[in-house]
This record gives sequence, C-alpha cells and structure tokens, in this order.
Amino acid sequence: DPSYYGQMVTMTYPLIGNYGISPEDVESNRIQVAAFIVKEYQNFPSNFRSRGTLADYLIKSHILGVEDLDTRALTRHIRKSGAMRAVISTSDLNPDSLVAKARQVPSMAGSDLVQYVTTKKPYFWKYNQPDYVPADSLSNAFVWRHRGKKHSVVALDFGIKYNIIRCLENAGCEVLTVPAKTSADVIKALQPDGIFLSNGPGDPEPLTYAVDTIRHLLGSVPVFGICLGMQLLGLAMGGKTHKIKFGHRGANQPVKNMATGKVEITSQNHGFAVDLNSLKDHSSALSHINLNEDSLEGIQDDSLKAFAVQYHPEASPGPHDAAYLFTQFAKVMTHAKA
Repeated sequence: DPSYYGQMVTMTYPLIGNYGISPEDVESNRIQVAAFIVKEYQNFPSNFRSRGTLADYLIKSHILGVEDLDTRALTRHIRKSGAMRAVISTSDLNPDSLVAKARQVPSMAGSDLVQYVTTKKPYFWKYNQPDYVPADSLSNAFVWRHRGKKHSVVALDFGIKYNIIRCLENAGCEVLTVPAKTSADVIKALQPDGIFLSNGPGDPEPLTYAVDTIRHLLGSVPVFGICLGMQLLGLAMGGKTHKIKFGHRGANQPVKNMATGKVEITSQNHGFAVDLNSLKDHSSALSHINLNEDSLEGIQDDSLKAFAVQYHPEASPGPHDAAYLFTQFAKVMTHAKA
C-alpha cells in the first residue's frame, strides 16, 4: 500500500511470515515501507499460493527487516505517545546520536510524499497490470478504448492501490490512471464520465496542485474519493485537515453509514483526517462516522455529485462491507449522463 511510503511498520501479532508472498496480492509496483519490524519471523511459509518468503521479498527490494524486537512494548509506547519519527542503525550504536538523527528526519506534516509514489505515465488496466499509454495521448476523448460501453473514469494517482482499480473495473468502469499533477484542463479534454481520487501517503495540505485541480472539476462530473482522496476533496470543498495523534490502522474499524444506519467493519490506514466542523454545511456533508471516536469517515455533496470515504472499501486486505460504494459511484455516473 503506497499509503505506507516513508514509514516504519511494526506488527502487533508475534509471528509473521506464515503466509509467504503471493504476487497476486501486491498492491503497487514496489514495497513502500521504509522498514518492517516483527517479533518473530517464520522462514517456512505454509500457503499453496506462496511464491517466496517475506525475507527474500524484502531483500530483493533492499528494504530493512528487523526481528526479535518486543513489538507489543513498542506498540504500547506508540499508543501512549503517538506516532513518531525513528531511525534504525547497525553502525551508529550511540543512543544519544541516534535520537539526534531521528529528530532530523523530516516530519510527515507539511511534506509532499505523493510525488514519490504517483505514476510517471498514464495507464489503463489490462491483464491485471498497468498498460501504459503515451502522455501525449491525453489530448482528447479518443484515448478511451471502450467509450460508451463502460463508464470512462480518470483516476488521479496519489498512491493508488491496484485493488481499487480492479473494483472500479468490476463495477463497469474503464479506468485511466494519470499522474497526480495532471491538470484540470487535460482531464476535461478527456471528457470522462467520472473522476476518482485515490488514497496515498502523508499530509494532504501541501498538495495544493491537487486541491486546485479538484476544485476546478467539482460539479462538472461525479467525483469519488478514498482515504487521501477524501481529505483532498474536503480541502477543495473549503474544509480543513489535521494530523491525528493515533492513526487509524487495521481491518476492524467500525463505521456507521448515517443514511442507512448500518455499521460497516472497515479497513483503514491514515494519519490525517478532515475536520467536520470546518465544512460550511457539515450536516449535509456528513455521511459516515467512526464509532470508536466519532471522527469523520465520509462526506457527500449531492449538488456537486461528489462523495468520499476515509476508509478502504476495496479492502485487500480486510472486510468487504463497503464494496457497494463502487456500485454507488457507477450509479451516480449513470444518473449524471441521463
């Protein structure tokens, strides 16, 4: 998941590596974490889908893996103090020196991390992988291969997970994924039926180019956002975002759909959130809330044909309680074309 870019990830479950690595499960073109920390590593996976071990996967990508740390003690420390900057060293073993180096690590707040994970070239999705197209082909609507047969969707890539594209395709969409800095004029020239705003890493506020693009597109075609995409939509609608002390992580976050009253168990991975009170008409903007802390999990503005959620309805991994949102997006596009 590109949302993990630049972060060290620690697992609370004590034994990691049991499943091995399955190429079908990867969500981007490379490993995104800065380091992976476990209590105990299992070097002999038991899974018929496995094509290699976790250690080999990390080594091939030159990603540091650390074993035999008390990950539950580390988790308790993070739970008490919040997410923090860190450093791992095999050469400098002086604690004071390492603390000084950790303090010099740039904060996620105020940093544009999307530039490191967005695609460099536009692409369609073909045979379960990106099918790149020349950038100069984005001059008109003739770029679409299934125009009229499927919904033409432009996905702004802020760090998109592959399974999001699969879910959009399964909902009857043809998805053209474009770089994060693609302008509103270029997107409008493609005459899409809808715009998708992807997930991604870090702070949304430095992404002024994306907010400006979204603001120019709002109201012209339906817009659907996930995770960072929701935060950017919130900013484009005049709201504000903030860094939360404890990021929402894992696949068991309870979220209430305010329209239906149903509770969805969701997969989440974000450290920033939209401030509900900053939206001008927050009563109509509120669509989902987190039942653990009453934080904002979804916004919707029917007048702008725009909606977004803070969690991951595509799961991968996680529950599929919110998979209906992709069908909802398709229905909004169908209604907009009627």
